[in-house]
Amino acid sequence: MTGERILVVDDEPHIVDLVGLYLKREGFQVETAYDGAQALERIHSREPALIVLDIMLPGVDGLEVCRRTRAESDVPIIMLTARDEDIDKIVGLELGADDYLTKPFNPRELVARVKAILRRGERIPRAGARPLKVGDVQVDPARREVRVAGELVSLRAKEFDLLFALAQHPGIVLTREQLLNLVWGFEFYGQTRTVDVHIAHLRKRVAGSRVVTIETVTGVGYKLVS
Repeated sequence: MTGERILVVDDEPHIVDLVGLYLKREGFQVETAYDGAQALERIHSREPALIVLDIMLPGVDGLEVCRRTRAESDVPIIMLTARDEDIDKIVGLELGADDYLTKPFNPRELVARVKAILRRGERIPRAGARPLKVGDVQVDPARREVRVAGELVSLRAKEFDLLFALAQHPGIVLTREQLLNLVWGFEFYGQTRTVDVHIAHLRKRVAGSRVVTIETVTGVGYKLVS
């Protein structure tokens, strides 16, 4: 993990400097951008391992940067929002962001999130793992392919990892905290819509199944049942 390139995007120089300082202390390389246009250029030219992206940017805002980036890349994105409003967070997650923090935030927590998200690839088996089948849904981790009733279904990276985690425990309720740990690679203590938003998207993707559903267990979490 050490030495990976992190792009920090914010129009407030002191935040960029502070976040950059903490990331460099942990051995990361840091690239910076102060508006949306710069961010898009850095994403294409520098190919960061992860992006810390403020929502409120001059010109092209952070949500648009996230949307354009996610259209062509699965690079992890942590959104920063100055307002503690669910709508900003939900829109960011729906556009494909991996996580969010509300300003003001503890830079140590941000660094911990960065490390955890970069570790998540080690938590979800890829090559060599056998396909899983629940009802008429088949999940192939080696090919990262999902078939629903025999038809290939396109999933985003996080949606795939979430379905794989559920398929590993068919009929078993997984709490939001367990899913965060399995899929995102960290335990998040507090309110978050991260799992809920991705579950909503995943349900639409597997809607073609006649025998498999993702059930909500109120106040607990989710389970994959057939």
